[in-house]
Amino acid sequence: MKYLFLLFTVAVSLSVTHVPKRAMWGFFGHKKINRISIFTLPNEMFGFYKEHIEYITEHAVDPDKRRYAVDGEAPCHYIDLDHYYQKGEDPYKKMPKTWKAAVEKYTEDTLQAYGIVPWHIQRMKYRLQKAFERKNIDLILKYSADIGHYIGDAHVPLHTTENYNGKMTNQVGIHGLWESRLVEVNSDNYDYFVGKAGYVDNVLDFAWTAVKGSHNALDSVFRMEIESTEEIPSNLKYSYERRGNVTAKVYSKEFCDLYHSKMNGMVERRIKRAVLSTGSIWYTAWVDAGQPDLRELQFTKPSDELIQELQALDDAYHHGLHKGRICD
Repeated sequence: MKYLFLLFTVAVSLSVTHVPKRAMWGFFGHKKINRISIFTLPNEMFGFYKEHIEYITEHAVDPDKRRYAVDGEAPCHYIDLDHYYQKGEDPYKKMPKTWKAAVEKYTEDTLQAYGIVPWHIQRMKYRLQKAFERKNIDLILKYSADIGHYIGDAHVPLHTTENYNGKMTNQVGIHGLWESRLVEVNSDNYDYFVGKAGYVDNVLDFAWTAVKGSHNALDSVFRMEIESTEEIPSNLKYSYERRGNVTAKVYSKEFCDLYHSKMNGMVERRIKRAVLSTGSIWYTAWVDAGQPDLRELQFTKPSDELIQELQALDDAYHHGLHKGRICD
């Protein structure tokens, strides 16, 4: 998600630490997006997805676990558009839309180095479509959960810049602030009604539209954090909260409220668009697969093989060597 939300600590029970760095929408946000997306689906799909709502919700964060545990996963979560253009240039004229044209212009190595999320969404939609065609319940569940994560990431402004963690502008921590903390503090006040999923004629165009909307919001994300920092007394920017057996330093509710209000609903709008987009891509994959009868798959649990695969991923995430970007 460059993407959020597991406590990383070697502290004893009364220690003071910073908010964890493994978090991306935060785990909380990704789960929320996947869960609510299920309610955008038509009746022909809703029964199956509702039956597996806990899987779709809990495994919304698997791609973030993979990004830290599996080589080559991290670029699937972002695209650093500002690497490819100078101030005043149109990034969408500099960057070709299709994968083939982009590779010809910049090389695959360069694209992998600076992120491939719009093309990966297109690829994941195709994988989900094939899973529907084969009525493979393991892959339908796995790819549905995964694609919601990548779509969520494409709706995060800080997933479209080299300055994803604020280090270039002395705003370290802004990634976790925007994507995790603000959602955590304000999510109960959001209106998640987004209507019903619709068919997407061109998935790649759809993915690029999400990226463009995120990138267009980027200047406001940075500027308004600076304004909020300047306006609030320095001793009120942070506070301390108990997280399990750890006391964590976090952005204070006062600071979050100020920053959130300055953005005038931006975070809520991006989440709602991610929700509707996720449902729409699930629906499109199902339609393109010939609208298989998902009632035939109901009351079937994921296989032991899938459960073992996910357990191995979880173990690697918790205990393995971290790979890819760490987003503060």
